[in-house]
Amino acid sequence: MPLLRALVLPGLGAIALLATAGRAIRLLGGHDPREDQAVRALQDAFGHRPGEGEAAVPTDPADPRERIDRVTEPLSWYSGVPQTIANGAIWCGITWLLTRDRRAAVAPAVVLALETACFVASAGLVGRTRPEGVWRPEQPHATSSFPSGHTAAAFALHGTLADLLDSRGTRGARLLGPLLRYGIPGAIAFSRVYRGQHHISDTVAGAMLGRWSAAVVRREMISS
Repeated sequence: MPLLRALVLPGLGAIALLATAGRAIRLLGGHDPREDQAVRALQDAFGHRPGEGEAAVPTDPADPRERIDRVTEPLSWYSGVPQTIANGAIWCGITWLLTRDRRAAVAPAVVLALETACFVASAGLVGRTRPEGVWRPEQPHATSSFPSGHTAAAFALHGTLADLLDSRGTRGARLLGPLLRYGIPGAIAFSRVYRGQHHISDTVAGAMLGRWSAAVVRREMISS
């Protein structure tokens, strides 16, 4: 019953809310929502054109595209599924070694499990297609575009790491906290939009799911 009350029921509510919002956005926006105009304008400002693919990635260091592409590519890679799983496992191990607190040690894994369950279920119910008419240097995943799972996982995991630092009174937590909660995940969300993987609203929903997941885990496993 405690698990049901703490995680399962809130998770079902989050899935229902995300699915309702996603279906509404999909219905109102269609296959080419107006929000994608901003994405195309951003890509065009850096010289990228729809359909160019990997061949259009610049190699001249003086090209302004080179700088932003060099930053967004590893960010997008870092937030991938295998990397996120490995990241969560590593932080579980580090937290256990530093605290010997079982609840704190499993918090990174629990927040990713909660976020992933909500993401997979809601994405399956929404079934939104990826942006059309944009530059996309990598092939997208076969899952629904809404919500952004990479963004959700980044906000969930890094937010929980910030909460763990706060709970332990770690020196520098006030500086690291905002970077972990918003800086790194926000940069990942931007990279997913810039590289044509998601509509803007996908990453907004992913950020909300990730922050909510971190808040649930903080309440149930870290603050208690």
